[in-house]
Amino acid sequence: MATLLPPPKRVKLTHGTAQIPEKPVEPVEVAPTIVVQFVNEDDGQPLGPAVSLPADLAREGLEGLVNNLKGSADDPVPFAFHVPLPSPDQPNLSADDQTTKPAPTRLAVTTNILADVLKNPLSTYTTEDVLAIHCTPQSIFRVRPATRCSSTLTGHSSPILCASFSPTGRLMATGSGDMTCRLWNLDSETPWATLAGHKGWVLCVEWEARERLLATGGHDGHVRLWDPVKGVAIGDAMKGHTKWITSLAWEPIHINPKNPRLASSSKDGTVRVWDPTNRRMEYALTGHTAAVNVVRWGGVGKGVLYTAGSDRIIRVWDADGGKLLYTLKDHAHWVTTLALSTDFVLRTGPFDHTGKKPSSDEEAQAMALNRYTEITKSHPEVMISGSDDHTLFLWNLFPTSRASSSDPTSAANESAKVNGKVKPVARLLGHQSQVSHVAFSPDGRWAASAGFDRSIRIWEGRTGK
Repeated sequence: MATLLPPPKRVKLTHGTAQIPEKPVEPVEVAPTIVVQFVNEDDGQPLGPAVSLPADLAREGLEGLVNNLKGSADDPVPFAFHVPLPSPDQPNLSADDQTTKPAPTRLAVTTNILADVLKNPLSTYTTEDVLAIHCTPQSIFRVRPATRCSSTLTGHSSPILCASFSPTGRLMATGSGDMTCRLWNLDSETPWATLAGHKGWVLCVEWEARERLLATGGHDGHVRLWDPVKGVAIGDAMKGHTKWITSLAWEPIHINPKNPRLASSSKDGTVRVWDPTNRRMEYALTGHTAAVNVVRWGGVGKGVLYTAGSDRIIRVWDADGGKLLYTLKDHAHWVTTLALSTDFVLRTGPFDHTGKKPSSDEEAQAMALNRYTEITKSHPEVMISGSDDHTLFLWNLFPTSRASSSDPTSAANESAKVNGKVKPVARLLGHQSQVSHVAFSPDGRWAASAGFDRSIRIWEGRTGK
């Protein structure tokens, strides 16, 4: 027998109209008001007076407020915001603790202060505190996102082993196993010139920072100079290395705008500094006991050469004569990659986003020096080294030096030493295999490392966190 449901209740009528019960009104949560002090991330200086604002103000509203404080409301700049956390006392990590995840040191404001800071379980801040929010500009130039492949440049008959953009970004050089270097016009995306002369694979290419010369190093142990405009070789090869070339580096333009020198490292364990005018070697650095994998030419004082090799050692030399300044032995395996926080401004010299070209050596030197001084104004030139021991180290070897300093070996840089020994600023742990490459962002704020564990890791370029 089927079950019969009871009839529905009769709706109460009031003056002939059905009376529907009202839903209870939920109380609206009113966001608290908090006092905020915006701080410049570069120098730690306040951007203006402390302001009182609702804690649920969106990040976009914070951006507009900061642009108003900086006077850039007409041409707004995007900002990233974070609140530092108190540093907990943590024991030093051993070499076996590479997988230990470090405690966070900051809280990023991605939505609003209420959700990201006040309600965060890691935060100890309350509405009674004056919240110091650190502001970091996210972009200086407008760039177009890479959404599709615009063209495919064909021409090499063997794998491409190296590539480098010119300082102005209008040309690109590629070296290949077919023993040639090819130049490409990126405005028209067409071949520009084919540079033939090496008797082995072309392993590295490097542009002079004023785009007047191009240097190539090959498996034949030769270093060659080329005129990128005419696409022809400048003289004969520079010979001296007994094994293949591993890396090249040009002297910065703000140090030598007329005739910058060229440094080459080799599998033979030496670094040679060449005068490109007469294509002769000025001196050789012979301190390494195994292959030198990379060389970098820094902009401190009259120039500093950083070299790293398979002997697990990083050596730092005074480029004005080749005097050894530092010997760094913290890595446990081959050191395969180096990067400087000033790499971008050193590589591009006097050229910036405005496209202005210098008309003389003096003007080029002044423009390059101004760019270098601007990037080192708030933080000195630092270096990151990567190794096959799965780690990276952040080094600040010249904490008090700038481009204007005439002697990078002055006593002022004793501050880089701890108990008489140079210590790294930080040890960057996380990769589970060999580190193959590391590079700084153009402004030196961030560093990216790649490893054989098929991962890319992003680090703070100044603290290594």
